[in-house]
Amino acid sequence: MRILVTGAAGFIGAHLVQRLVTDGGHEIIGVDTINDYYDPQLKKARLKHLCVMRPWEKNSSRFYFYPVDIGDRDALQKIFAKRFDVAFNLAAQPGVRYSLQNPDAYINANVRGFHALLEMCRGGDVGHLVFASSSSVYGANRRLPFSTAGNVDHPLSLYAATKKCNELQAHVYSHLYGLPCTGLRFFTVYGPWGRPDMAYYSFTRDILAGRPIQVFNHGEMERDFTYVDDIVEYMMRIAESKPPAADGGWNGEPDRGAAPWRIYNIGGNAPVKLTRFIEILERLLGKKARLDMRAMQPGDIERTWADTESLERDFKSVPRTTLEEGLKEFVEWYREWHQE
Repeated sequence: MRILVTGAAGFIGAHLVQRLVTDGGHEIIGVDTINDYYDPQLKKARLKHLCVMRPWEKNSSRFYFYPVDIGDRDALQKIFAKRFDVAFNLAAQPGVRYSLQNPDAYINANVRGFHALLEMCRGGDVGHLVFASSSSVYGANRRLPFSTAGNVDHPLSLYAATKKCNELQAHVYSHLYGLPCTGLRFFTVYGPWGRPDMAYYSFTRDILAGRPIQVFNHGEMERDFTYVDDIVEYMMRIAESKPPAADGGWNGEPDRGAAPWRIYNIGGNAPVKLTRFIEILERLLGKKARLDMRAMQPGDIERTWADTESLERDFKSVPRTTLEEGLKEFVEWYREWHQE
């Protein structure tokens, strides 16, 4: 297949590219702005890691990288000159709390940038657009586990609102132009080469340094942690399956439509209390954490829990990496990367 991966230097994007080049037989076009939301050197190192591996020399895959902003239509026009079997959109401005400080970054990247990508997909020949959404869209929804048939009308952060906007934008283009689109609501993804702004990363850094870790809502938080390789496995299954088709018998389900458009949760389906998460991390690091208990942060959700029934029905379930196994892999990578 000929595949586009936006956000290719990002956490999930780099893991996806690694899987694609390892599987072989693909032509992969990666784009990323490599901005400074977090250390650009980590993003460059992910790309360097992909280039050092060079598995495509043995299995005929090809990976080409372009430092392009998805909002740059002139640059995208050249990239979309040839057909893409699948376009993965993983480019976005991430982070719930940062959206309180710099809302313009979210509108520019997540709304305007995604719209530019949709225009390229509409004008080009794209077999299937698979785009990243987020568990944050569930916002104030209190019905657990979160179901794709549930309400997502009460986001609690601008980040969440932009992700719901992506789902709506994709539906419009799917309905008007027949563009097959699949949206994926990711639930707290973690693993090696992760983002330094995520709790598991900052907790590890501060515990090893002997600094207190900030524990919000006094530890009364639950997250449905999802190991990055499990995420990528589902993405591969979706890419290798037939794109969604128009459903003439659609009866109003919010996670599908008469248009070739679908929404799925990708999560571990096993929420873990934050205090339990910290206990596992302490054991793996061999060091106790100093806890700085704090009130709930604006924009946060107290609990997340993914209902993955429709995902497993349509693409078969994958073996789930336990939190203990996944954090062990992350800690080993962290110590090697930071030489600690």
